[in-house]
Amino acid sequence: MNAKIEQADAASVADIAKLVVALAIIAAGVVGYYWYNELASWQRLLMLLGGFVGGGAVGYFTRTGRALHEYLSESLFELRKVVWPTRQETVQTTLVIILVVVILSVLLGLIDLFLNWAILQHLLKLGH
Repeated sequence: MNAKIEQADAASVADIAKLVVALAIIAAGVVGYYWYNELASWQRLLMLLGGFVGGGAVGYFTRTGRALHEYLSESLFELRKVVWPTRQETVQTTLVIILVVVILSVLLGLIDLFLNWAILQHLLKLGH
């Protein structure tokens, strides 16, 4: 039982160390992008992308990185199951929403005008 706990602690310490290294690589890419501003834009962009790719590669080999990869893979798998609406359905739904918004706006405007008329024109003039 103790061996499992010690092994899990060692793995979590190693994961934390890997995540720190990954963040340091990403930070080095960002700092390099801004530090070497005399280089061509494409070189600076490669430096920035290299930092992100390198940091992502190191981070992938942690428990968190593998869990994130599994989550993204399952999300893409579920996304393939989605039945997307056709263009006609999208346009029709959008028109219905616009119509409902216009009707509710007119209704709320009329309620506002009525309350304005009732309060300002009649109730507040009763005291005079």
